[in-house]
Amino acid sequence: MIGTPIFDVFSTLLAGVNHASRFNDGGALAAGAWMIPVVPMVMAFLIVFFGKRSPWKGWVMATGTMLFVAIYGMALFLMNLVEGITYQGSVWLSDVGTTAFGVLNVEWGWMVDGLSIMMYFLVGVVGVLIFWYARGYMEDDVRYTWFFASFTLFAGGMLVLVSAPNLIQLIVGWELVGVSSYLLIGHYWEEHQNSSAAIKAFMTNKVADVGLFVGAIIIGVSVGSFRFSEILGVVEGESGDSTLAKYAFWAGLAIFIGAMGKSAQFPLHVWLPDAMAGPTPVSALMHAATMVTAGVYLIGRLFPFYMNDLFASDVRTVIIIVGAATLLLAGLLALVQDDIKRVLAYSTLSQLGYMTAAMGAGAYTAGLFHLFTHGFFKALLFLGAGSIIHAVHSNNMSDMGGLRKYMPRTFWTFLIGSFALAGIFPLAGFWSKDEILASIQYDASHGGGAVASTVLVVAIIGAFVTALYMTRTVYLTFFGKYKGDAHPHESPKTMTLPMVGLTIGAVGLGALNIPGITTWFTDSLAARFVAPGDHHATSIEWVLAIIGTAAALAGIALGYRLWHRDAAIQRDRDTFRIPVLYPLLENKYYIDDFYMGNIIRPVRGPLARAVDWFNSHIIDSVVNGAGYLARGLGKTVYLFDQRGIDGVINVSGFAASFAGGMLRLFQTGRVQHYAIMIFAGTVFLVVGLIIF
Repeated sequence: MIGTPIFDVFSTLLAGVNHASRFNDGGALAAGAWMIPVVPMVMAFLIVFFGKRSPWKGWVMATGTMLFVAIYGMALFLMNLVEGITYQGSVWLSDVGTTAFGVLNVEWGWMVDGLSIMMYFLVGVVGVLIFWYARGYMEDDVRYTWFFASFTLFAGGMLVLVSAPNLIQLIVGWELVGVSSYLLIGHYWEEHQNSSAAIKAFMTNKVADVGLFVGAIIIGVSVGSFRFSEILGVVEGESGDSTLAKYAFWAGLAIFIGAMGKSAQFPLHVWLPDAMAGPTPVSALMHAATMVTAGVYLIGRLFPFYMNDLFASDVRTVIIIVGAATLLLAGLLALVQDDIKRVLAYSTLSQLGYMTAAMGAGAYTAGLFHLFTHGFFKALLFLGAGSIIHAVHSNNMSDMGGLRKYMPRTFWTFLIGSFALAGIFPLAGFWSKDEILASIQYDASHGGGAVASTVLVVAIIGAFVTALYMTRTVYLTFFGKYKGDAHPHESPKTMTLPMVGLTIGAVGLGALNIPGITTWFTDSLAARFVAPGDHHATSIEWVLAIIGTAAALAGIALGYRLWHRDAAIQRDRDTFRIPVLYPLLENKYYIDDFYMGNIIRPVRGPLARAVDWFNSHIIDSVVNGAGYLARGLGKTVYLFDQRGIDGVINVSGFAASFAGGMLRLFQTGRVQHYAIMIFAGTVFLVVGLIIF
C-alpha cells in the first residue's frame, strides 16, 4: 500500500493490501501467495551457501522448494476452477518521480488472478517433475550444487515475473530470468561454443529488452503508474483523449519487441537453438514453463490494451504476422536438424508462433491454453531427448536408431508427446491447437480480412509441418538399426517417472477446455480485475478440426513414406533434400550470416577499433592524467605533513616534555623540601619588594 513504511513489510504481507476483487478474494491462500516467488529466491541463495552440506548436495532443497510451489499453485488452480479469484497485494518501496498524472512509485507485490494462477500451476508442477528428473541426469556433474542453485533462481525469477502487479517488478523478474538463463546455458563453460551460446542468448535478449523498457516508460509516464490494474483501468475507461491513447501504438509495439526477444520470434529467434548448449533439464524448463513463455505472458497480461480500438489494437496486425512467420519458418528448420534437441528447439519456436498468432487474432484464451498444454508435452519431449542422450552419449540422431528396443518407456512416452505436439485427437495438443485455428477463423470473418485468412492457411500448413518433422524424429531415433558406438539402455526411474507424470498431462489436460462441453479453463482464465475482452470458441468447429487433423495425418503419412525405411547410415536414410529449399534451411535462411556480416563483424571491426582507440588515447589519457595529478598532490601534501605539521607537533611535544622533566625535579614528594621552597620563595619576594 502506498505509504506503508518499509519496516512494516512483514505485517503488510500477512495482512494483504491493495485488495480489490470482482470475484472471490481467495482468502488467506491468496493473501499468502507472496511466498510463491519469495521462497525459491531465498532458497537459491541458501543452496549456494549450505547446499553442499545438505542431503543430495542441494537437490533436496531445490526440489522441495518446487514441490512447495507446485502444491500451492495447484491449490490456487483448483480454487480458481471452482470460483474465480482476483487478489492483489503490494508493499510500497519508494517514490521515483512525479508526472502530470501522479506520483510514480516502486512497489513489490503479488498478483493472484486467472492468468498468474495458471502460470503458478504450470511452473510449479512441470518444474517439480523436471527438478526430480535432473537428479539422475546431473548426478555426476562437477558443479552439481551450483546447477541447482542457478536452476532454482531460474524458476524463482519466472515466478517473480508472473506474480508482478506492475511493470517494474515484471522487468526485475524478466532480467532475473535472463541472468539465470545465461548461467545455465553456459553451465559447461569450459567449451567455447557453450559460453558463446550463453552470450548470444543474453545479448539478443538485451537488444529486445530496450523495447520493453521504452514501452514501460511511455505507459508509466502516460498513466502516472506502473500498476497493471491502473493501466488497464485507463483502457477500460475507453478515453480516446487520454495521453496513453495518443502514444498507445508506439508503446504497444515497443512492448511487443521485448516480448519477441524473450519468446524468440522471428527475426529475434536466433538465440534459442544455440541455447541447447545447456543441460537438457534447463532446455526442458526453459521451453515448457519459463523464459520463452514470458513474452506470450506479457502480451496476455496487457491483453485489454491490445484489444481496445482506442489504444494498441493496430499492433495486433504486427503480432499476428510475426507469429505466423515464426510458426511456419521455424517448423521448416526443424526438418533439417540432426541434433534432437535442436529439432525440439525449433519446434518450440513454431509453437510460440501459434501462441503469438492467436494473441494477434484476439484469442487470449486460445493462445494461453496452448501455452498451458504445450508446457506439458514439450517438457515431456525434452526429458525424452535427455533420456536418449543419457543413454547414447550423443545429441545427434545420426548416432541413434532402433532405440525403442532398448528404451521402451522412453519410446512410448516420447511417442505420446509427439502425437500431442502434432495435434492428434484426443490428446491435449489437439484441443489447444484446434481452438487457435477456430479463433483465427473467427478473426478472419470479423474484421481480420485477408491477413487473418492467410494466417489461417499458414497455421494449417504448420500443423502438417509439425507432424512431418516429429515423424522424422521418431523414425530416425527409435526405428531401424542402432548406429551409435555407445551401449544404449533405459534410463533409471528417477528420470522415467517424471516423464510418465508429464505424459498424463499431455493426454488429459485438453479436457479442461473443450468448447461447448467443458469451459473450466476459459472461465478460470477470465478471472481478472479488467476483463480480457477476447473471443473464444463456444463450440467445436468440426470442419476446421477435421482439416487440422487431416493436415497432421498427412504429415505423418509423408514422414512414414520418407523415413520408415532403414539404411546403412542415417544420412542415406534422411532423404529430405529438396533442391534450393534444403540449402536455404540448412543455412537457417542466412539470418545468422546476415547478423554476423552486418552487425557483429562491423561492431568487432571498425567500430570496435574506434572504441578501443578512444578508450586508449582519450579516456586512458584523462584517467592517467588525473592519476599523475593526484600523485603529485599527494607528494606535496606528504612533504607539508612531514616537515610542516609534524615539525610543529614534534617541537611542541619536545617543549612540553622538557618542561615536564624540569618540573619533575621539584616534585619530590617530601614535605621538608616543599617547606624550604616556600621559605625561599617568600624570601625572594620580600627582597624583590625591598629592592624594587
